[in-house]
Amino acid sequence: MLTNRILYRPSRATEPVAPHTGAVTGTAADCGLLLVRLTFGLLMAGHGAQKLFGLFGGSGLTGTGQGFAALGYRPGKLFAAIAGLSEFLGGLGLALGLLTPLAAAALIGVMINAMVTVTGAHGLWDTDGGVEYNVGIAVVALGIAAIGPGRLALDRFFRWGFGGWREAVVALGLGGAGAAVALAL
Repeated sequence: MLTNRILYRPSRATEPVAPHTGAVTGTAADCGLLLVRLTFGLLMAGHGAQKLFGLFGGSGLTGTGQGFAALGYRPGKLFAAIAGLSEFLGGLGLALGLLTPLAAAALIGVMINAMVTVTGAHGLWDTDGGVEYNVGIAVVALGIAAIGPGRLALDRFFRWGFGGWREAVVALGLGGAGAAVALAL
């Protein structure tokens, strides 16, 4: 009997839900989402700050622009600014849980471009210069868009703050479209 109750759980919660008191308290899931959002979001914002401002040992906009030009992006500095802003603002948005589907889209778009132009030719594993890191970032961003940023996020007041298929499709669609436009230019 216990096995049946574990395997065949009802589709809706049977435990009473505490009334909302206005105070923001989080479950373990909310705290876990916050940890993932802060880690990935702030790391990506830092990565963007390397490109834009030369912080954390980065090349800054001029150096990064030269690298983008070498990859075939013309003008390199403009594409470096777009990539840097996408990482910086997308990372901050993910960390704060603010406009989460758009923040995820920005990160997904940059990661698709990185995979197509830099890491894709090197296979899967990062030790060989492959796509492993880029896939990880893109999937985390897409996953957060799909499940929502949690109650410990600024988006908790908005419809898209709960995640869902629509939010995931928006993130993946806009990210893919943005990457396609950048790759086509």
